[in-house]
Amino acid sequence: MYLLDHYAAQLDELKQQGNLRQFTSNSQQGRWIEIQQRRMLNLASNDYLGLASDLSLREQFFDETPNAHRLMSSSSSRLLTGNFPEYERLEASLSQAFAGRAALLFNSGYHMNIGILPAVSDAKTLILADKLVHASMIDGIRLSSAKYVRYRHNDLQHLSQLLQKYHDDEAFERIIVVTESIFSMDGDETDLAELVRIKSQFAKVMLYVDEAHAIGVRGEQGLGCAEQYQVIEQIDFLVGTFGKAMASVGGYLICHPIIREFLINRMRSLIFSTAQPPICMAWTNFIFKKQLTMTASRQHLQQLSAYLQQAVQAKGYACPSTSHIVPVIIGESQKTVDTAAQLQQAGFYIMPVRPPTVPVQSSRLRICLNTQFQQDELDQFIALL
Repeated sequence: MYLLDHYAAQLDELKQQGNLRQFTSNSQQGRWIEIQQRRMLNLASNDYLGLASDLSLREQFFDETPNAHRLMSSSSSRLLTGNFPEYERLEASLSQAFAGRAALLFNSGYHMNIGILPAVSDAKTLILADKLVHASMIDGIRLSSAKYVRYRHNDLQHLSQLLQKYHDDEAFERIIVVTESIFSMDGDETDLAELVRIKSQFAKVMLYVDEAHAIGVRGEQGLGCAEQYQVIEQIDFLVGTFGKAMASVGGYLICHPIIREFLINRMRSLIFSTAQPPICMAWTNFIFKKQLTMTASRQHLQQLSAYLQQAVQAKGYACPSTSHIVPVIIGESQKTVDTAAQLQQAGFYIMPVRPPTVPVQSSRLRICLNTQFQQDELDQFIALL
């Protein structure tokens, strides 16, 4: 039993710091969540378009999907017997939407980000990563044999200086710049148009952009910030996930066909994983096609986002957000936990985000907006801040 004392002591320390995490049982209906018989407006879900909670979509999907096609397991990796037609149909839909570029599917955004970078990097690769990229990208970088340097968050001038410093270094054959389009904790954005302009000045540079929080909610067809700024074809590794606005599960890469074929042969988290259930791929394809025309929903989400950003700032909080992810930065962990508990008591389910997810003394309440929300509901929330 003494072997567990080490872990128990660390758990106690996390509890004292207000940073202990636990699972919470819940039930959800529409924009509402119920926990321990308390019904609250769900401000913590990544269901940005409200598609995951839309019962009519599920009914339509199952009505259109014969029972023989409702395969609940692939039972294999895609390279063995797991390459069902559902995967190829979804990849074809993605390829058609993304200007004819190749598409490749992954089990999750985490599988994607820990697998691509180690596969395409070697000792002659330099990775320049935004300081605030997601943990999955950091893990992918660490798993690679590349040298890496992190540039100041969204500081493209700093990035340019690093590119000028390293580009002519004969030790590196390629430089991969890694960033997100919309960042998950601050809700702020990279200037993709400027990033592409910088890339064009350096022959050895490739861009890796994660659109996890932009797919579905940005661009005329919901293809993300890359569509919004018309730079889809200039990004070498355009990745995203289906587990947020897309109401499904898994990740995707939009790239050159040579990159796709290379990853099929070299990417460990793809080669050695049982593939997603085919029914998940069929559902994703169904949802993806639906959201292509949801321009009005995206505009409504943008309006709600701007309204809440201004309201949070008016309350005296710093608000870096330019998106549907709006942080209320409080600072100290326990105070953030206590504030979240008070808001939950008042009927608003919001979660405290604490270290190590965010830097020390930048704990915050993270509001995730949903097209189902009404402005008067946000007004009630704002009044309690």
